[in-house]
Amino acid sequence: MTKLSILLVDDDAERAEIVEAGLGAAGHRLLARLDATDALTARMRELDPDVVVVSLDSLGRDALADMRRASEELPRPIALFVNRSDAPTVAAAMEAGVSAYVVKGLAQERVQSVLEVAIAHFNRYRQMREELDRARLTLAERKAIDRAKGVLMEQKGLTEEAAFRLLRKLAMDRKKRIGEVAQDLVSLAKLMK
Repeated sequence: MTKLSILLVDDDAERAEIVEAGLGAAGHRLLARLDATDALTARMRELDPDVVVVSLDSLGRDALADMRRASEELPRPIALFVNRSDAPTVAAAMEAGVSAYVVKGLAQERVQSVLEVAIAHFNRYRQMREELDRARLTLAERKAIDRAKGVLMEQKGLTEEAAFRLLRKLAMDRKKRIGEVAQDLVSLAKLMK
C-alpha cells in the first residue's frame, strides 16, 4: 500500500499513541493530531491529508456535524474508532462521511487494515456517486434531446429521425455534446415564444 499522510483527531493522549504507533509501523506520516473535531475542516484544508483518523470516547452531535462539513468541503476517507455505539449513531456517522466505523477495536496492529477498509469504502462510494451523476446527466440530456427534436419537428416540419440528424450535425459543427446543443435549442425556443 502507498504511504499515506494522516490527520489524527483524538481526545485521549494515551490512545493517540497507539494510533500513532500503528501508523508509524505501517510507514505512514502523521501530519498533526487534533484534540477535537472543531478545527477539522480548516486543518484538512491546510494540511491536505490522504486520510483522517478520528478516535473519540463518544461521538457527539457536534463531532458528527464537524465531520460532515469536512467531508462535504474536502472529501477524504475517514476512519472512526469509538468506544460505544448504537445503530442511529452508526447511521449518522456514515451520513457524515465516515468510511470505516470501528467499535472497541483500537489496536496498533489493526490500524493499517482499518485504513485500507476506509480507503476502499471511500473509493467505492465516490465511484458510485460519479456513476449516479453521469446517469442523471445522461437522463437530462435525453430529455433535452427529445424536447429539441420536438421543436425542430414542429418548426421545420422534420421527421423525428431528420430532427435527430440535424441536432447531431449541429453538435459536430460546434464541437459540443448533442445534449448541450439540444438544451441550447430548447432554451432558445422558449425565448422565442
